[in-house]
Amino acid sequence: MRPRCLLLRTLLPLSLGLGAAGVAADLTPWAGAPGAQPLLPWRFAGLPAQTLPRTRYSLVESDGALSLRIEARASYGNLLHPTDSMPGQLQWQWRVERFAASTDLRTQAGDDTAVKVCALFDHALERVPFVERQLLRLARSRSGEDLPAATLCYVWDTGLAAGTWIDNAYSRRVRYLVLRGGETAPTPWRQESRDLAADFLRAFGDEATEAPRLRAIAVGAYTDNTGSQALAFVRGLQHRPGGSE
Repeated sequence: MRPRCLLLRTLLPLSLGLGAAGVAADLTPWAGAPGAQPLLPWRFAGLPAQTLPRTRYSLVESDGALSLRIEARASYGNLLHPTDSMPGQLQWQWRVERFAASTDLRTQAGDDTAVKVCALFDHALERVPFVERQLLRLARSRSGEDLPAATLCYVWDTGLAAGTWIDNAYSRRVRYLVLRGGETAPTPWRQESRDLAADFLRAFGDEATEAPRLRAIAVGAYTDNTGSQALAFVRGLQHRPGGSE
């Protein structure tokens, strides 16, 4: 697969709809009927004319609150919320009922995860290294989408230790921080709270000295590379904008 095709595979599911009018100022809580996908502005984002099975997102009631059920069966796709705000504190709870099998985030063949929470940043193209910048321009031209230049994903992984930072195997425009590792399913609920600006600078500090605005928040699970199955839940996803907002 050619480099720009790899970029499209990685970044298109993180960009569809970002150019649409009426972008929310900040993160809207999940709303909708149990069993259904959350209401707009949350939307499924996959590949154009996707032939792979779609990762399934549905609302369920858990301990009196709505949780997002994320089921992957050799599937692909994110649930994405466009936004326009300064990066601040991102909080959520998550648990894993079933981990994807044979994953290895260091390789393309193993680049699958049972659950991830991602922040997409309005990173300036001129700050991207030259070769990657040219590839990104080609991919943007080919797709007709304003593909994000910097995405940070928090993942729960079984093969890497918590605290591991790693580039996505398909594109350095996506970088991972492993928040949880070494646990077996089913896991208990775990609480997370992250400073998005500080984490952006840790991930992309080689390209920027301050964090740009947020373009979107996404949750997701992929198991198409390993052909495996995974099941996870996320609840209480909240963002408190930083800066002067």
